[in-house]
Amino acid sequence: MTHTPSPPPPFGRALCAMVTPFTEGGALDLDGAGLLAQRLVGAGCDGLVLSGTTGESPTTSDTEKAELVAAVREAVGDRATVVAGVGTFDTRHTVELARSAEKAGADGVLVVSPYYSRPPQDALEAHFREVADASGLPVMLYDIPGRTGTRIEPETLIRLAEHPRIVAVKDCSYDFLGAQKVIARTGLAHYAGCDEHNLALYAVGGAGYVSTVANVVPGRLRAVLDLFDAGDTRGAAALQLRATELIEAMMASGLPGTVTAKGLLGALGLPAGPVRAPLRPADRETVDGLRAAYERLVA
Repeated sequence: MTHTPSPPPPFGRALCAMVTPFTEGGALDLDGAGLLAQRLVGAGCDGLVLSGTTGESPTTSDTEKAELVAAVREAVGDRATVVAGVGTFDTRHTVELARSAEKAGADGVLVVSPYYSRPPQDALEAHFREVADASGLPVMLYDIPGRTGTRIEPETLIRLAEHPRIVAVKDCSYDFLGAQKVIARTGLAHYAGCDEHNLALYAVGGAGYVSTVANVVPGRLRAVLDLFDAGDTRGAAALQLRATELIEAMMASGLPGTVTAKGLLGALGLPAGPVRAPLRPADRETVDGLRAAYERLVA
């Protein structure tokens, strides 16, 4: 028996939360971004999510965000979806970024809960509705309370699913029961935002994943979903488990995934460049460990 997500994922199944490449001097590297985007799509990514957590959105300017969307759109054409992170702690600013992303050629926007201010659920819902009303682009909500301080509660997601342009959620809540409630009661495309949940969430009706680890092993992660869809659940589980060491090294080492992804990409000779302050690059010992985990996975 094969598995077909329902409804069909609006942005594809296998999405990469792409790093934002910088030059060694710290400037936006649009050529590098285009090359990395082409590699990721060629290796199996259905979509690219730009200017999210992994894309260092807090330290890129509005102009840089728009330029990045335009450059990646040109690089991948219509071979993949381009979702632009536009979420901020300010509703008005988020609205402006959503409209800018639409003009730059994005296919959708990723909107995180407003961070620091910790709005209550009714204010959070109003924020998302205002952003969704501001452009013609479909919206992927981003639930990551560990960073924002505010959970998008399942009941709030269920109400927001009634909006015609709110079509998806990236789930970093670590609430598997809550995820199942939303999947069961809405048509939202529910994407795993934590790589260790990619297969588990997909198996209960999730849409796929938005993955940081996909920056370095896009084909390996996609193969997990492909095997599951083909009915080879044991094979899918085996591949997911093989990736555990690299997932842990990149996402649970105490360093942000941006730092580990850029460190490993640089070691592999791929476009990445430095991180921007206040983040600091991974040290040589960490990069060597990441490279070793990567080599064991792809061997």
